[in-house]
Amino acid sequence: MENILFFNINGSGLGHMNRCLAYARAVEPQLKPVFFSLASAIETIEGFGFEAEYFVSPYWSETASYVWNSELAVRFGMVLEQVKPAVVVFDGTWPFEGFLSALVSYGKRPKVVWSSRGLVRNERADLDVTEALFDLIIEPGELGAEFKTAPLAGGGTKVVVPPVCLLRDDEILDRAAARQALGLSDGSREVLFSLGAGNLKDVSGVGAGLVQEFEQAGFNVSWAVPSIATKAPELPAGVNPLEIYPLTKYLRAFDAFVGAAGYNTCCEVVQAGVPSLLVPNDLVVDDQRQRALNTAKYVPCVVSSCNTDEERKVAVQSLLSLAAASEPVSPLAMNGAELAAEAIFSLVQH
Repeated sequence: MENILFFNINGSGLGHMNRCLAYARAVEPQLKPVFFSLASAIETIEGFGFEAEYFVSPYWSETASYVWNSELAVRFGMVLEQVKPAVVVFDGTWPFEGFLSALVSYGKRPKVVWSSRGLVRNERADLDVTEALFDLIIEPGELGAEFKTAPLAGGGTKVVVPPVCLLRDDEILDRAAARQALGLSDGSREVLFSLGAGNLKDVSGVGAGLVQEFEQAGFNVSWAVPSIATKAPELPAGVNPLEIYPLTKYLRAFDAFVGAAGYNTCCEVVQAGVPSLLVPNDLVVDDQRQRALNTAKYVPCVVSSCNTDEERKVAVQSLLSLAAASEPVSPLAMNGAELAAEAIFSLVQH
């Protein structure tokens, strides 16, 4: 069996790693996945049964960009020599110079794939030139996206796939099983907060105000603590910290969800069908506000910056009204990870 090497960057959350895990699970019957991760959650990757090697992200490194890329080129080059992959999949906002240099220096050129998320607010002027370096571009589509293909300038192919989800629908626990797994009471009203790792934006102030609103409405509050958080959030008294991954497996335990509008979050709340309050993060490269508004087409959802007490009060009241009147949500029609895996395997065969 040939190897496939996944290179995921470290973003504001675990989205890049999450997508690579979704691809890896889908290609596993045909290819052996190995990970080179800039996200420190190596134990999570290994928990899915995959080999993984960690390299510090440039955002947490104290070295200059040139030095970091030089070190990356050497380290990733060593991994290429060891793994000898038939295909390399890079999931990140922009390919690093050290990554590209290592591929050029490697004797046996593998097929190279870029998993490049759409809905970016500021496109790069040299996008076409960079895309031409890849044999395949996979764009994980937003909610409502359908599969389509287009040629690349360098002779490769670009495919847009439906939303990429880590878990299959049958792997998501129902309400009773999820509550039992988390030790939550059957009859209580529960809300889960997942406002990000806080590495790019301090969410404690907004979070504290929203916690107060939900507690006044009779909810117990849990807070998902990401494994890549650089510091533990200062949670209000009485809030239950949870270290769980993936969140979507347990989402149906909760009557409501509060989170940033990251790609995986929006896909997961629709997949689980949980009424949600989305608080877009305006410090990331993707347009989270537009994604949140799109999510509201598929699941009971309120979109608000929640910067003031009044905004938070209105947002929570609006969400509770929506949730009370909502109908069951239809599951996602197709998991884009499976179509992405087919495109990757087809690339390897040719």
